[in-house]
Amino acid sequence: MNTEQLQFFITHALQEDVGDGDHTTLSCISSDAQGTAALKIKQEGVLAGVDVAKHIFNHLDNKVEFNAFIEDGTLVNPGQIAFEVIGSVHTILTAERLVLNTMQRMSGIATLTRRYVDKIKSYPAKLLDTRKTTPNFRMMEKEAVRIGGGTNHRYGLYDMILIKDNHIDYCGSIEKAINMAYDYVQKNNKKIEIEVETRNLEDVKKALSTQKVDRIMFDNFTPEQICEAIKWIDGRCLTEASGGIHLDNIESYADTGVDFISSGALIHQAQSIDLSLKAVLH
Repeated sequence: MNTEQLQFFITHALQEDVGDGDHTTLSCISSDAQGTAALKIKQEGVLAGVDVAKHIFNHLDNKVEFNAFIEDGTLVNPGQIAFEVIGSVHTILTAERLVLNTMQRMSGIATLTRRYVDKIKSYPAKLLDTRKTTPNFRMMEKEAVRIGGGTNHRYGLYDMILIKDNHIDYCGSIEKAINMAYDYVQKNNKKIEIEVETRNLEDVKKALSTQKVDRIMFDNFTPEQICEAIKWIDGRCLTEASGGIHLDNIESYADTGVDFISSGALIHQAQSIDLSLKAVLH
């Protein structure tokens, strides 16, 4: 993850939660109190966000001792302890909710991603996420996909050209949109790929005729249609299946020989994993 972006996220997330002070802690816990807390696993899943948790605690107090017992990407079970943090009780209590919210969400995404990845592990296709993310939390969600075994698609609007149906409709035609995008990349010396979304087999033929795309996306195609399209493409560009793909049918899409399979469900359909941060009393 980008360290600068991570620090930006932590700073603003804490500002949102703490405001002008953690008055509960300030009112009943001595400022010099020291303590220990443990992150307890309460539900089976793939753990994600341990490294982020360490950054959150250290952001508040770099003297905090953080001992990780389980790494990100590990399949965990109820009763396990992921990490232990030792230091200022004020720091532990102030960071608690941000750590839990972040890790529970990330672990849920990593867990669902792992289920998808396991479904297609015998195929060469790579599983991609999308931009269907939570505003200001995209970095964490995409990192969770990576931890779960998936591959990150473009991060935002700036690191790839993806010509979608609305671009094509507003531009006038798929060929015009591709040609204009290609000219833009050449004129501005952009080192970014061009991908185009196709809605039918005729779109695939038109996109191929330009010889200016790096990847063709098949949007809401059936596996049978994708097989036919891949024969036409014959290795001239990369291919991606997208739309209507879920756990019950993803293997049939992987079996087509497509290079990538993208699914927004990895993030927007994931359910958080139950975790807790509890005081350890000696």
